[in-house]
Amino acid sequence: MRENLKKSEGELAVHVARRTVDAEAKHESAGKVNLPQIFKEKRGVFVTLSDYPSHDLRGCIGYPEPVHSLGSAILLSAQAACHDPRFPPLRADELDHITVEVSILTPPGEIECDDRTKLPELVKVGEDGLIAEKGPFRGLLLPQVPVEWEWEAETFLGQTCIKSGLSPDSWLDKDVKLYKFQAEIFTEEKPRGRVVEKTLK
Repeated sequence: MRENLKKSEGELAVHVARRTVDAEAKHESAGKVNLPQIFKEKRGVFVTLSDYPSHDLRGCIGYPEPVHSLGSAILLSAQAACHDPRFPPLRADELDHITVEVSILTPPGEIECDDRTKLPELVKVGEDGLIAEKGPFRGLLLPQVPVEWEWEAETFLGQTCIKSGLSPDSWLDKDVKLYKFQAEIFTEEKPRGRVVEKTLK
């Protein structure tokens, strides 16, 4: 399996997500699109919608595990991002004022660490995304989140636990499983604008 997407494939991923978002907000069908072979590989995907030019979050939904083909995961995530329960459903009159971003994830791997106080040393801000999990509680933060908020690794761990419904220092608890993953991020520079690969460092 080829890990990284070519720039043209990243652009196509965003175009598919944009087409799906536009159709969902207008209560229309997105129609079918022929996709290259790599879009048949199973990948974790998140689609993020942001208000422009404020960059305030407008919706972000996805699949951390590679359970769907890349093409299907983009379609499902883009549809769901329009109905993120944290926000009202996306309206058609907002479409020209949002940007669409697609994050394509590596499979999450558990962070093994006997001394939990050393965990921040194993998290690379600007590279890693995190998942915290304990029983029914599970939450994820994408790699771009700590960069946007200018968090250090310890804060990033705490905020991931909060996202999971746990206390911010729960990452010190051996019963809390922590996973990290990386992402290729492709985004519109402005609504319907040029698609670029986002670098976090």
